[in-house]
Amino acid sequence: MKHPRKKGPSVQAILLVCTISTCLCLFLAFRSVEPELPTETIENPFRFGTIREPETDQQISPRQQQSSSCATVEKMGETFAEGSGAESLRVRKIIEDHFALHGAPRVRGLPSDQFCRQGFVIGKASEAGFGNEMYKILTASALSVLLNRSLIIGQTRGKYPFGEYISYTNLSFTLREVKHLWRQNDCEGKYGRHLIMRTDDFEKASETNVLCSDWRKWKQPIIWFQGTTDAVAAQFFLKNVHPGMRNVASLLFGDPGALQSRPNVFGELMRVVVSPSQVVEEAVNQVLNGSAGPDVALHMRMRMNRSIRAIRAALNCIKKALHSYQQNDARPQVVLVSDTPSLIRDITPNLTEFAEVIHFDYKRFKGNLSSGSTNAVPHQSLRWTGDDFIHEDGMIIVEYRGDETWDRHDASLNFRVKDWGPAPRWVAFVDFFLASRAKHAVVSGAHRRVGTTYAQLIAALAAAHRLGEDSSTDSRFSFLSSFQSNLLVDGLGNQIGWGHVWNRFAGPLSCRHQAHQCAFTPLLPPAWWDGIWQSPISRDVRRLQAYGIHLTDSGEVVGTHLDSFCRAKKDIVKIAPVYRH
Repeated sequence: MKHPRKKGPSVQAILLVCTISTCLCLFLAFRSVEPELPTETIENPFRFGTIREPETDQQISPRQQQSSSCATVEKMGETFAEGSGAESLRVRKIIEDHFALHGAPRVRGLPSDQFCRQGFVIGKASEAGFGNEMYKILTASALSVLLNRSLIIGQTRGKYPFGEYISYTNLSFTLREVKHLWRQNDCEGKYGRHLIMRTDDFEKASETNVLCSDWRKWKQPIIWFQGTTDAVAAQFFLKNVHPGMRNVASLLFGDPGALQSRPNVFGELMRVVVSPSQVVEEAVNQVLNGSAGPDVALHMRMRMNRSIRAIRAALNCIKKALHSYQQNDARPQVVLVSDTPSLIRDITPNLTEFAEVIHFDYKRFKGNLSSGSTNAVPHQSLRWTGDDFIHEDGMIIVEYRGDETWDRHDASLNFRVKDWGPAPRWVAFVDFFLASRAKHAVVSGAHRRVGTTYAQLIAALAAAHRLGEDSSTDSRFSFLSSFQSNLLVDGLGNQIGWGHVWNRFAGPLSCRHQAHQCAFTPLLPPAWWDGIWQSPISRDVRRLQAYGIHLTDSGEVVGTHLDSFCRAKKDIVKIAPVYRH
């Protein structure tokens, strides 16, 4: 008996299966899968020649770039390309006039009746992150200008914050001197004026009076505006419900909607208020070795991560900076600053192809900044004794005494190594003042968030140094932000946090899936959303509601709601005596 033969698969079926399999393989091979924020840790990945975009990066098409519904970071930055030298010089004159009138040399010599009517603003900082803490001092300086008061820089145990590394202006007071002069002039006995301090905490949104009160009318001799860790807090006065407060704030900070002409306020204040200590200046001069300053400074906050894309983007940005001003064949000088030592090693071979590279190597520095002496122990033996942690307002303060030294590898400080890097803490101050000597540009890059407070202040101080009496000179100084493509998969949506310079551009007007970007960056980080291409993220919309601010979808403040909020808000007054009898 014959059994029927089983039929095998037809030729057509086999061809169909093969065709489908081939298509799937091709689709998977060419499909670009971009992780949210990858950490690249390849053994030796940084030896590359010509800078090219990775073929797998999702990039925005020319048609998308021209769309009016969103903008790339470079498009947003076009507003800041020309600089605002005339406005910065105008603010420089305001600051100089203010300190000539309200500076310590004049005020301490006033007759008793005038001195006892004088008002003060105090700026107090701990020794946490340098950028955030310096903004506390600079915000107090700005507030003293707004309110026509003298500046006090707070001390802890008789020492200034970061006092080994920073010298503060003699135009400011210490609280100890004000207390002495208050007694000497018998302000309480003769005029019944008690030395008390009124505090206002910006970070306590439901309590702060930054939007609802006319601070010019506050009668307390000393004002302390707390929690001002970035450029935003002082600019809240631009939306204060009292026209007089808005006017004085606009005089200093400019029109928040005219992004192209806003002055370099914090750079001009730094130029007056702080300078490097003698030993830091010596370290900077050792690196410069007789040169006037680097042409370009690159700051990369990588938080111990290695990224090929970040280096490629930064190299392209440095080339853009050099191309914008170079007029001769001289070999440019680039200074490198980073919290991650491997970044210096990885990027240097590519930079040396077209520039001279310098950076501060603390192990070779002939001196010791931890004790404020250039004749002290070598850096390799630096160690922290662990005896002087002081907690003030939740911040850790590190006090230095005499020959006590500090090792950043001490176990008690290991939690900060990823934030600040493994080098001794004082290295950040040499790096800061070295980078702020840049003559033409500061470039900021990062593993995650670009334009930190540290980078902002480097650029602001460098621009202020560069600006001469002729306002046209600053048009050749640039602050540039370097974004690698994987940071822009969601546009600028990951630039969260009010301390980051692009936060006010992070909303839906920022295009997704951008290529590497090298964007001109504002020297005065905006605090509001009044300018072109600015839009808020939902997180900030919710946060502002606690301050009484309702934003429209485009980021405009609903003024009627703020007026109603302030009328209903209880006026919270927190005062404390500066000393007791």
